[in-house]
Amino acid sequence: MNIKTNRLLLRSFKETDFLDTLSIFEKEEVCRYLIHCPWSELNALDNFQKRIENNNLKKDTTIYIAVEYKEKIIGEISLTKTNRKDTLEIIYCFNPDYTNKGLASEAVKAVIDYFLLNTNTHRIQACLDCRNTDSQKLCERIGMRKEGEFKQDYWSKGEWTDSYIYGILKSDL
Repeated sequence: MNIKTNRLLLRSFKETDFLDTLSIFEKEEVCRYLIHCPWSELNALDNFQKRIENNNLKKDTTIYIAVEYKEKIIGEISLTKTNRKDTLEIIYCFNPDYTNKGLASEAVKAVIDYFLLNTNTHRIQACLDCRNTDSQKLCERIGMRKEGEFKQDYWSKGEWTDSYIYGILKSDL
């Protein structure tokens, strides 16, 4: 799968993307609101290999999409089928060196549009840590609506965290 925007190429991961991807996920600040901790020498290759292998959306797997800008991987978008009919969950992560350029919004919007318009997807949702205000702003900027708030619903890195659910429907496009 390749999706082109004005400035980006959204595509499957390739072996040559390892160092760019590592430079994103080895940062503590990047992983603060993610489920996993920063990548280390011990797990980086295994984590990256999942991105190479999972390049199609299947029932029990996550698809990983590389976000390429000027021949450099600056982020990742992943989608997973939920247990709800025709619903996907989206997760995105970007290199902080490329913030405030609109690149994350451009990428996430393009992926959402692609999956809502070209697959049997009815709804895409994002589940966010409430402290992640940048992610909240991104969701709102691209037309997702805040649908719910859950108090201390997720145990993450030694503490209970609150979550927001954002969503967008095919009919919203």
